[in-house]
Amino acid sequence: MRRALVLVSVLVIVTSPAIADAQTLLVPMDGQQGNHLRAYGLVYQSIAAGERAEWLLNYRGGSFLLPGVDHVRRKAALLGVTTETLSGSRLASIRASIEEANMEAVSLEKAPEVAVYTPPNSSPWDDAVTLALEYAGIPYARIWDRDVLREGLTRYDWLHLHHEDFTGQYSKFYLSYAGSEWLRDEVELNEAVAAEFGFPNVPELKKAVARTIREYVEKGGFLFAMCTATETLDLALAGASADLAAAFADGTPPDPRAEDRMSWDQALAFTDARLVLDEAVSAFSDIDGHQVNTPWRRPLGSFELFDFSAKIDPVPAMLTQSHERVLPDYYGLTTSFNRDRLKSSIVVLGSDDGLGVVKYLHGNVGEGSFTFLGGHDPEDPQHLVGDPPTDLDLFRNSAGYRLILNNVLYPAARKKALKT
Repeated sequence: MRRALVLVSVLVIVTSPAIADAQTLLVPMDGQQGNHLRAYGLVYQSIAAGERAEWLLNYRGGSFLLPGVDHVRRKAALLGVTTETLSGSRLASIRASIEEANMEAVSLEKAPEVAVYTPPNSSPWDDAVTLALEYAGIPYARIWDRDVLREGLTRYDWLHLHHEDFTGQYSKFYLSYAGSEWLRDEVELNEAVAAEFGFPNVPELKKAVARTIREYVEKGGFLFAMCTATETLDLALAGASADLAAAFADGTPPDPRAEDRMSWDQALAFTDARLVLDEAVSAFSDIDGHQVNTPWRRPLGSFELFDFSAKIDPVPAMLTQSHERVLPDYYGLTTSFNRDRLKSSIVVLGSDDGLGVVKYLHGNVGEGSFTFLGGHDPEDPQHLVGDPPTDLDLFRNSAGYRLILNNVLYPAARKKALKT
């Protein structure tokens, strides 16, 4: 088994059997499952309805146990989710094998309140997480800057960040899409919110939002981010947005001394990154290992999920449950993470060792945690603005989308204590 860097703390999960009757349903998550993605929705809806549930880490791809009651069976059938009825003796045999092997049974007790940070003018297919939630049937709230700054995030257990540019540079889309109506609308919307809250410009607005998100994690929130949000959130927390503000306010070039004034103490995952200050290059920093829209773009390969001890490291084990261990890579504005830009406390969950880059990582801040996954859409390797939405019914067994849904269920695990 491989572990990456340093695991500062992990959750000790309550693992006493929650389901022990003779009419138990096994939801297999190996190659026998007909619809992996909607299986997560079935489990989520069962927990939300007050049913007992368990997550069998490292057993048949990370299978689930649910009560064998009629309404759960009917729901599974409607969703096309494969289930198996377990006798008492077979259930006992499974529990015995879990006890002896690198497996663990984790009780899932609370359906998390889910929020997706996304601009009000965005479409559901703009974001892989929104697609996954809707396909699986997991309810979520849409929030954006006004909601974050007015109400905070205390209502939610789990927050996903849309592919937002928290440096306020609009992902440098003006290099390719200048004059596009959708880009003009985005600029006008952001500038209106910045003015509404008294910020001098959009970079300063985004920096305030980034700080509020960090406070949410510190107080116990679960954060999941993909694509641009992974890199630019930390750049904003480190102070990049303050130095870029003048450039976007009056059109002057960014200050080349911007990096010298940055502090990485408040950043979540990254440190000592070098900014891309060339306004003609569509990249943010050297955090991204692929640099997709630059002359030094690197080709796609594949990335491998690490194996973790389900008993010793249940959190990274939960986040990497899958029926496949090697997954095809896919681009995003931030596709991957250079290893030498990670903080020492970060746990690497998946990487492309051939390129020497990290794809998937996890960390803790205060009482909460965060998970970053590079790339835009696990089933759309070359995604471009304007591409049609991914039809998840064609990818119902997607191992890449499973990583997203692992993160949604992660907060449902019952926490007993912290282990150092």
